[in-house]
Amino acid sequence: MTTLPSLFVSHGSPMTALQPGQTGERLSELARVLERPRAIVIATAHWLTRQPQVGAASNPETIYDFHGFPAPLYQIRYPAPGAPELATLVHRQLEAAGLAAGIDAGRGLDHGVWVPLRLLYPQADIPVIPLSIQPERGPAHHLAIGRALASLREQGVLVIGSGSITHNLHDLRSGYSEEREAPYVRPFIGWIEQKLAAGDIDALLDYRRQAPYAERAHPTDEHLLPLFVALGAAGVPASAQRIDAGIDLGFLAMDIYRFGSMSAAGSSH
Repeated sequence: MTTLPSLFVSHGSPMTALQPGQTGERLSELARVLERPRAIVIATAHWLTRQPQVGAASNPETIYDFHGFPAPLYQIRYPAPGAPELATLVHRQLEAAGLAAGIDAGRGLDHGVWVPLRLLYPQADIPVIPLSIQPERGPAHHLAIGRALASLREQGVLVIGSGSITHNLHDLRSGYSEEREAPYVRPFIGWIEQKLAAGDIDALLDYRRQAPYAERAHPTDEHLLPLFVALGAAGVPASAQRIDAGIDLGFLAMDIYRFGSMSAAGSSH
């Protein structure tokens, strides 16, 4: 079996499920070129805990962790099976890496999981293990989580971080749109792309001080932290391929990243 890449996806608004746009096109294209995984481990910006938690439900429910959206959104289900045995392995690997972790046998799939996975694998027939993030712990902790799970890629497991490359919901009221983009978005995503291409992990870990407009792009960390899980899961050193999926609402950049080990860099560009 080919070693799978790891992915970072910007899942966007829950409305991405009804209006997938460029994000849907790019994820559909990506699914066609990836080897089909036997399971998916996905770290989501919408499951926040103090220590890593691994979802081990046999049949995880679809969680509607949002309010005030159109009724059809609440009728969508993503009935992917869970994988309790693999969840136990994920937990064991985190613990072996010195990362105290827990198992949640009842956790379902929040919209950070099911919105992008419906676009990647609409048949919902691949087992899914959700993984929480720890917003108090910062980028280096999440890079370590990814590195602890890197060997899963050799076993046919697709490791995904689901967040957003920019995420400032205060700007919902700022009048940005497709015609009027927030001025911080392109400088920030350009800096991230440059540092990933250069393999400058130290700068990325210190993005809050070094990246242009970091505080505007991410008033809080939680939507960028899954990027570090995906980066860590790619191994050292890692290649990074940016996939441009547009900018929603003028301020939510929808970048996707495909990471691979440098030995497999020919498949990423």
